[in-house]
Amino acid sequence: MAMAELWSPVWAWAAPAALAWVGAVPAAAANARPQTMARANVAAAWLALLVAMGVAAAHAAGLPGQWRTSGVALPFSMGEARLSVDINSLTVVMLLLVSYVGVIVSRFAARYMEGDPDRGRFHKWLALTLTCILVLITAGNLLLFAAAWVATSLSLHQLLVFYRQRPMAVLAAHKKFIASRLGDASLLVAAALMGSTLQTLEFAELQARMADWSGPLPLSLEVASVLIVISAMLKSAQFPLHGWLIQVMEAPTPVSALLHAGIVNAGAFVVLRTSPVLSYANEALMLLGLVSLVTLALASLVMLTQTSIKVSLAWSTTAQMGFMLLECALGLYSLAMLHLVAHSLYKAHAFLASGSGADAYRAPVLRGPVAAPSRLAVVAALLAGWGLMAGLGALAGWDWKGQPALIAVTSVVATAAAFLMLQTVAWLGAAAWGRALAHAALLVVTYGVLHAVFDGLINPSVQPLAQPQAPGLWILAALTTLTAPALLLMQRRLQQPRAAWQRRLVIHLANGLYVDVWITRLLERLWPLPPRGAAT
Repeated sequence: MAMAELWSPVWAWAAPAALAWVGAVPAAAANARPQTMARANVAAAWLALLVAMGVAAAHAAGLPGQWRTSGVALPFSMGEARLSVDINSLTVVMLLLVSYVGVIVSRFAARYMEGDPDRGRFHKWLALTLTCILVLITAGNLLLFAAAWVATSLSLHQLLVFYRQRPMAVLAAHKKFIASRLGDASLLVAAALMGSTLQTLEFAELQARMADWSGPLPLSLEVASVLIVISAMLKSAQFPLHGWLIQVMEAPTPVSALLHAGIVNAGAFVVLRTSPVLSYANEALMLLGLVSLVTLALASLVMLTQTSIKVSLAWSTTAQMGFMLLECALGLYSLAMLHLVAHSLYKAHAFLASGSGADAYRAPVLRGPVAAPSRLAVVAALLAGWGLMAGLGALAGWDWKGQPALIAVTSVVATAAAFLMLQTVAWLGAAAWGRALAHAALLVVTYGVLHAVFDGLINPSVQPLAQPQAPGLWILAALTTLTAPALLLMQRRLQQPRAAWQRRLVIHLANGLYVDVWITRLLERLWPLPPRGAAT
């Protein structure tokens, strides 16, 4: 193979290699030269981004994107364990995204961690975590993917317990550790089942063998699909094991930004990567959709009751992860990828700017409180949102008949447009309905254009649903269609609770309906916290 043909796959690993040498520095040596470690980390992150841009250019030029070493045969005809790279449109987008977020977080951390006696160790583990994520993204072998999945979690754990003297940081890390080990076991068993059934662990070969699959899946692949879904839900902090994501705020802010903008999205990424199998597993997708819908509903209400900016952002991430996995369950893979990119960029900025947000909140406010909109205004906004989506659908030639997923996403976007209109009118007055409608129309058109772009970009790398009109999909779409406007109505009501039951509900929601309290009590019995000041 000519060197030009090797550019895309081989050089894809130059991105994690640029960071790996920084992470290989021993902790003691890193702490002895913290300024050098910070500069090296930033330089390596920039180099990784430049390499990612080069890989993207090579992929756009049509150069081959697959490379693999000779492998070691695994038992039970599972295929081979090998170093393998698979570059396609899905992995290119993720490679660019994570490399870019890595540059932002590394630059912020270089200044943020100044004065900390262990800042050299921090940069070491930050570099190793980014290395593992980039290997996970570019891995072409499912076993290599699973190994990078585990390594990412173990590296992140060192950042989550960076302040070992903080009990809440250690408690959150314990929760994350247990959830991650359950997710790791699920993914490894799923890989073994998929490999033994299809006699390969290469993603490209998995997709080729499943492309023309007919008939029901064998039991082994059904079980593997459920295990992948469980692994994705645990990685993305879905109900009821979502509490760790809320409590990792004790870690340094750059860790929160990296976690919420990058690592937590791995749940959706593993679903997209294994879509050649999952697209045939209706029961697994139904499980994913129901759990993610419950998580979305709970988290989107709880976030409104929080008084801490970072905790509210954490609940927001939980809700967004629920929405993202719901999109995957509905087979809206391109929309899920668009959501992943948008959420990562927004959440990285939101966490890194959380201190500025606190300053803005403390600044003098000249106008009084904003009144909750009337029921008539909410209904009018919802009808206008549906009207805009109907217009977009007519222009795009959508055929809603027999497409439950399309109906569900129409309800969600229409509700988002209604929310934008209500916010505009609330701040600018009733005379601003025209401007509000224009803003909502711009939102709907922008969504349509971006959805079309990502649809053309991502579809070749994923497998569409085998049964887009399955009964379970209709049920999930109906629940989603009803949940979106219901949440809007509930959110507007909870912002200014009047009735006694509403005030009581706000209190319960502020405590997350106490689900995590029960899990915390159980964990403290099974894995007690170390004495204050003890090493972990």
